[in-house]
Amino acid sequence: MLYYLFRFLESFGVPGSGMWSYISFRSLLAFILALIISARFGTYFIHWMKSHHISETQRDVSIDPYGVKKQGVPSMGGIIIIASMLVPCLLLGRLRNIYLLLMIVTTLWLGALGFLDDYIKIFRRNKEGLNGWVKIIGQFGIGLIVGLTLYLSPDAVIRDNTEIMRNGNVAYVSHNVNEQKSTKTTIPFVKNNNLDYSQLFSFCGEYREEAGWIFFVFLTVIVVMAVSNGANLNDGMDGMATGNSAIIGIALGVLAYVSSHISLASYLNIMYIPGTQELVVFCCAFVGALIGFLWYNAYPAQIFMGDTGSLAIGGIIGVLAVIIHKELLLPILCGVFFVESLSVILQTTYFKIGKRKGKRQRIFKRTPIHDNFRVLPEQMDKTCSYVLPQWPRNSFHEAKITIRFWIVTLLLAATTIITLKIR
Repeated sequence: MLYYLFRFLESFGVPGSGMWSYISFRSLLAFILALIISARFGTYFIHWMKSHHISETQRDVSIDPYGVKKQGVPSMGGIIIIASMLVPCLLLGRLRNIYLLLMIVTTLWLGALGFLDDYIKIFRRNKEGLNGWVKIIGQFGIGLIVGLTLYLSPDAVIRDNTEIMRNGNVAYVSHNVNEQKSTKTTIPFVKNNNLDYSQLFSFCGEYREEAGWIFFVFLTVIVVMAVSNGANLNDGMDGMATGNSAIIGIALGVLAYVSSHISLASYLNIMYIPGTQELVVFCCAFVGALIGFLWYNAYPAQIFMGDTGSLAIGGIIGVLAVIIHKELLLPILCGVFFVESLSVILQTTYFKIGKRKGKRQRIFKRTPIHDNFRVLPEQMDKTCSYVLPQWPRNSFHEAKITIRFWIVTLLLAATTIITLKIR
């Protein structure tokens, strides 16, 4: 809103109004505003939740060797994150930008889905929360909406790369003047850095473009569901998902910026995507809201984000990556999320196999994998056999585990950005 107001004032020569045309100014302002809103709103939200005795169900302290207690800690803190993100975006963003609109819809959609889950857990005292199939349908729905919008919208276009050759070598990379719809995506460690999904369906002949888009929409759904659930599983220790998501948000902001900057996109030999500069504003608001929330969510947590926050955060990360055609970089960037999900899948599968054989079996002491690092041998279930009973030998305090997971995510984020040049 303020963007359009000051652009209008600029036409009358009002001093200072021209700053609002700079993406750097609006992005940093969005970061500051989101952080302040999150930090200030958090105080009142926590006080209101505690005064109404709305808190997380008490954790069984027997699973923690340090006896960390979570009794009376409010949940649904994702409301703080979502509100702190949306206010700066609505004030400072270009609301006619298709990419920004998709991010706002994704945030509200998955935030509402997570809110329903938290509401059932807290107010109806049902620890199972929302039915798993309802969550899947909700995630599938927003993934389908995003994929189809990117396919059908005339504003969702790219400019492809053209390599200018001299003496058999690449002299420089330019971008085509014409904008086009494309099923191309960036992949790491290869020379041209791009993969066109439609090329995978060359056997479809003249319909390979349509087949490529069907695959793209399907992949969008899978990405949104996978990252959303991964972020949800990662939210098990104070500040862990918040810090990891902020680091990932910074990396995605960098990728969105270089994709929207024609000179940098040419230098890195990646596709130029007009309009994605508005995603930098969103990313800055996203990171600012998370850092402000971390003020209260760091150990010992005064509030939990709940599924209201974790489902929305994961969906935001997935959709951001899809929009800037960097979804195949997510296994690196969101490596922690995927390892968390993989550990649960392996543990569950192995346990079911063991039950069919009449003996309870597990791979890890506990899953998601971060829980495996705070369990002592004497706290393990004696009725089960374990593949890795001595890994790790010692347990760690959750604050140490959280910091180490942040460090791993930092390394993965740096590696993701470096892959644009390593090929």
